[in-house]
Amino acid sequence: MVAWLKGFGSTAIGFSGGVDSAYLACVAIDALGADSVLAIIGRSASYPAEQWATARAVADRFGVPVLEVDTEEMLDPRYVANPTNRCYFCKTELWSRLAPIARVRGLAVLVDGTNRDDLSGHRPGAAAAREHGVRSPLAELGFSKADIRALSHERGIQTWSQPSSPCLSSRIPYGTAVTPDRLARVEAAERALRALGIAGDLRVRHHGDLARVELAPGELERWLGADATSLREAVRAAGYTRVALDLRGFRSGSLNVLGGVTAA
Repeated sequence: MVAWLKGFGSTAIGFSGGVDSAYLACVAIDALGADSVLAIIGRSASYPAEQWATARAVADRFGVPVLEVDTEEMLDPRYVANPTNRCYFCKTELWSRLAPIARVRGLAVLVDGTNRDDLSGHRPGAAAAREHGVRSPLAELGFSKADIRALSHERGIQTWSQPSSPCLSSRIPYGTAVTPDRLARVEAAERALRALGIAGDLRVRHHGDLARVELAPGELERWLGADATSLREAVRAAGYTRVALDLRGFRSGSLNVLGGVTAA
């Protein structure tokens, strides 16, 4: 990874504060120095506040220079309509803003945190990255998510055990419009569940007035064996009238299955 980055000499990084981009940013600082690295955060209604706080904390701890830019995918009716390729329109907006910044600042390569495991499955946003010349060194060099977690742990990067946290729009079924209100409700519900001490993978899937809650296996077992009143009330306080605890537990991309994009 160090040799790959040094081969370019400078880099701009699409920086979300997730496990992958946090690791990539920290390695880039070691390889190139702070003067040759810029981590760029795209801010929008679909980006969770907790994720932003994590990104800033990693940057502060490891001396990563950060630039924040507002993205306006919510003004794109194609994105708002929430088709199965919604991520393409989101990433097109993101990279169309980050690529010019990298060019103006003379940074040799724009990169993202895509890893080897991300190369399979439904990933329409990858096409937008390719169209804007974005490189994915973690994937190109064969790093899996497990590899990145282990290497992050060795480096003391606090995100090493952090659950994956895709954008909030991923909680809304395809064909249901993405709106600031719906995103805010999902975010508030997940924040409330975290406040109850729920750890690991967690999703609140938006189905109108119904919130379908997916928990990691250990948490699901714990809540099935306990009074779940506090869980239901926490989600209702976020604006939902009905709450369902999904007995199948957390499933990454479960709305892709529901939408017929991928097989069950």
